[in-house]
Amino acid sequence: MKTNTNNIVISELCQRHGEKDILKDVSFEAKQGRITAFLGPNGAGKSSTLRILLGLDRSTGTATFGGRKYVTLDTPLKVVGAAFDGIGGNVTRKVKTHLKIIAQSNSIPFCRISEVLKIVGLSDKGKARLGTLSLGEGQRLGLAVAMLGDPQYLVLDEPTNGLDPIGIRWFRKFIRQQRDLGKTVLLSSHILSEVEAVADDVVIINRGKIIAQGELHRVMKNLESLEDVFFSLTEEGESISENFS
Repeated sequence: MKTNTNNIVISELCQRHGEKDILKDVSFEAKQGRITAFLGPNGAGKSSTLRILLGLDRSTGTATFGGRKYVTLDTPLKVVGAAFDGIGGNVTRKVKTHLKIIAQSNSIPFCRISEVLKIVGLSDKGKARLGTLSLGEGQRLGLAVAMLGDPQYLVLDEPTNGLDPIGIRWFRKFIRQQRDLGKTVLLSSHILSEVEAVADDVVIINRGKIIAQGELHRVMKNLESLEDVFFSLTEEGESISENFS
């Protein structure tokens, strides 16, 4: 697999829990300056793959950011921004305090906090306690954390979950801006219409195996929507799966 310096490269990941295969030779690439959507039904292996990529789980194979494993990064937030598994802070802590703790842990200047709050539309929530945020505000705060170190790579799990229509429209603009700045974006989502609106490339996983990948328009081929592609591949079985890259 040809590798760009700023690509996310997943190569031959295999993972077993007991007698069960969770991931079976999972390989794909998320390219710089493009939005790659990682899709699959519940239990297909999406979360396991992302957890391995972020150094939270182990497996055989490799998962790297520009050739580097996440666990080798001294200040990971300056390289990789991840919105994964919720906010993860004490519910009584104020938003700015939460961001200061994270910034300090990665040697990020505190002046960056106001910048990211403005980017995600939470400038008026700096003194709010985490426990008082709505689900959509929590999603935006997760994006603020991901953006703190102005990273090259963004790994986002269900980034539009909880966002209202205005928030979803904002997210589309935000993520396209990040792509246009040359960032490498990998996002996982179950809202297929939203993925179709922003993705350049698509990777579909089912039962621990990659069953389709490639540019969005090529994966969709003659089908009217990404939803049609998704259900035809995941419901009709692996016999029809094809690599579109």
